[in-house]
Formats: sequence, structure tokens, C-alpha cells
Amino acid sequence: MPKRSVEMLVDLWMSLLLLWITCVPCVSMTPITGQSKSTQTGGSTVVASGLGEGQRLLSRAKRGWVWNQMFVLEEFSGPDPILVGRLHTDLDVGSKNIKYVLAGEGAGTIFAINELTGDIHAMKRLDREEKAEYTLTAQVINADTDEPLEPPSEFIIKVQDINDNPPQFIEGPYRASVPEMSAVGTPVTRVTATDADDPVYGNSAKLVYSILEGQPYFSIDPSSATIKVALHGMDREMREEYLVVIQAKDMGGHMGGLSGTTTVTVTLTDINDNPPKFSKSLYEFVIPEDLPIGKMGGKVKANDRDVGENSKSTYSIVEGDEQGVFEIVTDSQTQEGILRLKRPLDYESKRAFTLKVEATNIRSEPSSGGPFKDTATVKIVVDDSDEPPVFSKPVYQLEVHENAPLSTVIGTVTARDPDSTGSVVRYFIDRHTDLERQFNINVDDGKITLAKPLDRETDMWHNITVTATEVRNHSQISRAIVAIRVMDINDNAPEFATEYEAFLCENGKPGQVIQTVSAVDKDDPIQGHKFDYRLVPEMLNNPNFTIKSNQDNSISVLAKHDTFRRQKQEMYFLPIIVTDNGSPPMSSTNTLTIRVCGCSKDGIVQSCNVEAYVLPIGLSMGALIAILACIILLLVVLFVTLRRHKNEPLIIKDDEDVRENIIRYDDEGGGEEDTEAFDIATLQNPDGINGYLPRKDIKPDLQFMPRAGQHSGPNGVDVDEFINVRLHEADNDPTAPPYDSIQIYGYEGRGSIAGSLSSLETASSDSDQNYDYLREWGPRFRRLGELYSVGESDRET
Repeated sequence: MPKRSVEMLVDLWMSLLLLWITCVPCVSMTPITGQSKSTQTGGSTVVASGLGEGQRLLSRAKRGWVWNQMFVLEEFSGPDPILVGRLHTDLDVGSKNIKYVLAGEGAGTIFAINELTGDIHAMKRLDREEKAEYTLTAQVINADTDEPLEPPSEFIIKVQDINDNPPQFIEGPYRASVPEMSAVGTPVTRVTATDADDPVYGNSAKLVYSILEGQPYFSIDPSSATIKVALHGMDREMREEYLVVIQAKDMGGHMGGLSGTTTVTVTLTDINDNPPKFSKSLYEFVIPEDLPIGKMGGKVKANDRDVGENSKSTYSIVEGDEQGVFEIVTDSQTQEGILRLKRPLDYESKRAFTLKVEATNIRSEPSSGGPFKDTATVKIVVDDSDEPPVFSKPVYQLEVHENAPLSTVIGTVTARDPDSTGSVVRYFIDRHTDLERQFNINVDDGKITLAKPLDRETDMWHNITVTATEVRNHSQISRAIVAIRVMDINDNAPEFATEYEAFLCENGKPGQVIQTVSAVDKDDPIQGHKFDYRLVPEMLNNPNFTIKSNQDNSISVLAKHDTFRRQKQEMYFLPIIVTDNGSPPMSSTNTLTIRVCGCSKDGIVQSCNVEAYVLPIGLSMGALIAILACIILLLVVLFVTLRRHKNEPLIIKDDEDVRENIIRYDDEGGGEEDTEAFDIATLQNPDGINGYLPRKDIKPDLQFMPRAGQHSGPNGVDVDEFINVRLHEADNDPTAPPYDSIQIYGYEGRGSIAGSLSSLETASSDSDQNYDYLREWGPRFRRLGELYSVGESDRET
């Protein structure tokens, strides 16, 4: 059919469609029996759509009809306003002056009413997708007085839909995936298109889906829009991605409907449908004999057309490596098989290997009949190398008794040259591991001998390194560790585990345990320690103490009577012999010191000193400690205060009148108590002055070099002579004022047997006092003596 004829046919159908839509409101205005919302006694209002003015649909007898809907066609764009409908009331008989009034949504703007005839026109182009209906109110009023003749009646104007919106894929374009080799009919994805037209009016929103591109690989359900696989055996390795164009058409897919399209990109996902394949069937490698264990000897690679996890393979040696010399591991990054050395190679014993290597996929698909695998042959040729000597053992463990004679042979190490030529081997000790040179080794036969005496109690183990070097090639060196264990002999006597100091109560009972004593031994016999305790022979029959074994390598010291008194004897010494069970037995004599102390009724030690026994009973021990502490604290405060006053110098400002310090010589002085005239702390020893003491009361205008005064001798100076010298210097001083002035004579004389009486000049301090006597008063006073005793290290600090 010619294109022109098709266009004319389409225009004809569109005209007939518009005519049919326009006639629908006229037909649909047939009254429906029911109760009218605007019923009243005075009259009835009716509405008719598209009728002439001379026509009457309703009579007064049928005022119960419903007339609450009108229709208007959307997107109407004629030259004149479109008539929506007509309002009419039975009050309009031509004899009364009435007027129709319209109110509500769009009244006056979108919709206009003829006040005389009641005709309603649409003034603007309407779009149902913007607003589908309008609610308005109609009323009849008196044209002269504007008084309502009827109550207002509400009605709805519905915008009738036309097919003016094409389908749209809101979520497009789409991406989907489906496994390769999927069966025909396998769902891939589902697309959805929307149409803004009215779905309940006509077929404007009824959509039908079809494929424009993508056949014969995929199909689509016209109603559900489900895309499915349409071709069998789609292989990802051949083609991975497909572009499918989907069309959605309204009007049920008939001619004249609008359409929209979208694209769907379908990707075939991989399945394990391809086996690994070696790039070569035979691999050849040459590996040196001295290749370190764990190092790579070669690489093999099996390629797989699959991707991801489906392409990963694992490698294994299936034949030719019965001795386990090699291993093959998979490189996770390159998917290569790394051939590594697992055990040392020996050119002299085996010079070539033929291995069969297999590559197997890690994952398998049940539908593909896997797992997939492939094999290849690997030939390895061992290249001869000059190897270092090889020890018979990598680690040697030797034993030697402590105190063994020098040059004793401890053991022997052996090494050989594995090469076919067989070089002679020399042995040496790495002196970095034997700094004290306690061992020697014979360079020819590897015998290790003792060079210095050993003591197990000092070092139980000695780890040295022995090297073996080829005579032919000194660069070929091997090392072996030699662990030498020093075996114990009984060369140490047992002794007390600690320095015991026992306390015995005066009111103790006979048989009371005074102290539990145990011993230790530096030796370590195989059968364990067992000690024997006994008193020295001269103390076996002593009347005061005895010992008893506790059957656990310890003893208890017991008192024999209850008549111990501090006044009689405050301290006892009990020598005890301790013997071990070694061969030969070793023994030592240890002395236990026992103090006699005063105890409470509960047996708690209170005092262990004789002087403490005669203290007043009225004062408790805590009160005595508090009093002593307060006295010491007061002495410290007094000492600090006096020392601070002594260090304050006499300062006379230049603007002060020095005559304030003048003392008249004809007055009787106040002696050492007169401290108001000057500070007595400024008196200085003449031994520290170089023969002349500058004046402190004035600053002389004329300076002169002082005459050297008579220097004090080291052994003694006459005070009268010293004063005469100072008086002579003052009389001949040209800078002296014309008035008398105080002269400072800071010298008390020398040679006194008693020495200085001032405590401030003494070189001693509280730290020089001895508080050791407090320790003899018992455990409670021992702690006090430690607090107030100052050791030599504290004094230096």
C-alpha cells in the first residue's frame, strides 16, 4: 500500500475516534434514578451535555434524578471553548429573572458558565495526567437581588483520557546476567514500562512487549515482560555480552498506539566447562646440585579458558618422584606451577629425574562432568657443583664431668667431602662461640678436648660451633653445632638456705619449736638431695637445745627447758653440721643464732634487749617510739633554723647612716647577748682571710693597697697580739672617718683543749650518731634503728 494511502487511513481512523469520544458524554448523561443532593421544594436543577437550548430532559415530576458528573475531553485545542455541559432548573420558565453561578475548582479560570443559559465551557486545554477531575458547585440566584433561589449543588467534571503518553521504562537501561550453556526458556530478567494514561479507560495504558534486537538469542513474554534464553548452547568463550532492545507499545499493541524502548545488556557468566591445558607436553630444566632446599627449580603453566575461580588449578607430581626430592606448588597470582627442591640433590647418586605433573581444576560443575585435568612431562638434569663438606650429624651432643682433667677427650665430629674427587677436610672451632677458649679440636680427626676446667654450677651447657673446610678449596666450609653438657659431681657442701636468726621466749615451754632450718646444695645429684643434720660433738650434751628431723630435708630446733633469762644470757650460738648424700659426702658447719626475748602471754616477741627489760612498765613501747620521734623532729627543726640564721649576712645599705652601729668604748658591752648593733653571724675566722678584713661601715673614696698583716700561725695565735695588729691598721688607715667606728674581731682564739662550744661550727651531724643499739632491743626496735641509721652511701649522697 502506498505511504500516502496509509497516512490518509490513519487520519480517518483518528477522526472517527475523536467523534466517538465526543459523543460518549451525550450518551452517558442518561439520568440515574436516585436521591438528588439538590432536591428542594422550589424547583429542581438539571444538567445536560451537548443539547440545544430548546430541549428539556427532565420535568418537575422527576426532580429526584442524579446529575453530579460531566465529562470533557483532554488536550482539546479547537478555536472556540469546548462545551462541557448545561445547567438548567425548572424555575427557569422565562417569567423570572434568574442567574446561574459557578464556584469551586477552576471556576472562572478553567471553566466558565453562561449566567443566562447555564452553559459550562472549558476555557483552557486540559491534561488528565496533571488533574483528572474537578469538583464544582452550581447555584441559581436572583439576578436582581443575588438571593439564592436554590441551595448550591456539587458536581464533578471528569477529564476524559486520550492516548497522549507513550510508555516509558523508568529503570532502564538494564543489565542482566545468565550462566552460559543455560537451557532454552531460562529466565534472564524482567523489565517494566509505565504509561501515564488512564488504565481503566480504553486501551491507552494496555502495554504489549516485544524484542526489536537480540533475536534469536533471547525472547520476551508480551505480557509479563520476562526475558528468556531462546538459543541452546550459548558459550561465553565464544561471545560474552549481548545487547537486547525491548519495545513496549500501548493500545494493546494495535496500530496507532504509542511505544517506548529500552536496552538490556545481557552478560553470560562463566561455568567450569573448559579443562586446563598445558602449553607444552614436555618441560626440561637444568638444576645445580647445590640448589638450596625450598628454592625454585622451574615453572610450568596450564591455561584455562574459564575465568575466576573456574580457571584456577592445582598442580601435583603423580609419577617419577618416589623419594620426595621435589614438590610443586601453585602461584596464586600467575596460576603457575612452581617446582621447588624438597630434599638436597646429589649429583654423585642421581643425575636426572623424569616427573609427570598433573594440573586439576579446583572447582567442578556437576553438569559439566568434571573435574577437568591435564598432564605434562618434566625432565630435570642435575648439574654437578663443588659442594662443602657434610657432617655426619647437624648437631652433636657431648657430655663431660666437671673438674675433668685437662686434655680429656670429650667427643669427635666427622665430616666428608661429598664430591667425587673427595678433598681432605680440616676441623676448627669458631672462637666467637668459645670466647674463653675452654675447648680445643684436632684439625685432622675432629677430636674435641678440654682446655680449661669446667664448673657445672657456673655453666651447665656449652654450645660451640665446629667448622669443616676443604683443603683444596678453602671457600667450601660447613658448620655443625656441638652442645657439651657438664655432668655434675659432688663438689659443693650443703649450707643453710638463709641466714637464720631465732627468737626464744623467756616464758616458753620445754620442747617448743624455736626455728625450722633447711639447707640447699649447689650440686644436682640424679637421685636428689638428702641432708643429714647433727650438732657438733661438743654440743651433743648441751642442756639448752636439741634438734629433730622433719623427714623433709629440714629440722626443728627445740628448747630443753623454760628457765631462759635475758639477765643471765641474752644470746646463744648453736653450731649444726649439714651433710649431703653424695659420693664422697660433703658437709659444712652452720651456726644458728638464738636470742632470748621477752614475749607476751600469746607468745609474741616484744623485746630482746637487756636494757629494754628495765624500762618503766607504765609506758608502752608505742609511746616510747612516739616520744623519741618527736625529740628527733624538734632537733632537726632547731638545727635547720640555726643554720639559716647563721648564713644571713650583715647588709648595710649605702644610704644608711653607719653611725647607727657605733658603740661607745666607755660603755660596758652587752657581751654575746648584744646583737642589736650588728649581726654576730658575720664574724669570720681569721684563718680564711688573707691578712686584712675590709671595713663594712663605709665605702672609702680613696682606695689603697692594704698592708700585709701578721698572718695567723697554724698552731696558735695570741688574742692580745691579734687585736693590737688590727688596732694599728685602723689608726694608720687614711680612709677612716674622724669618728670612732666599730671594728669586727671575729676570732675566738685557738688551742683550747675543749674546742669550740658552738654546735653550729661542728662538722658532725645527727647522721653520725649510732643507732645500732636499738637492734639489740628486739624486733620492734630493730625497724626503728633502720629508720634513723644512715649508711655510708646515704652520707655521700
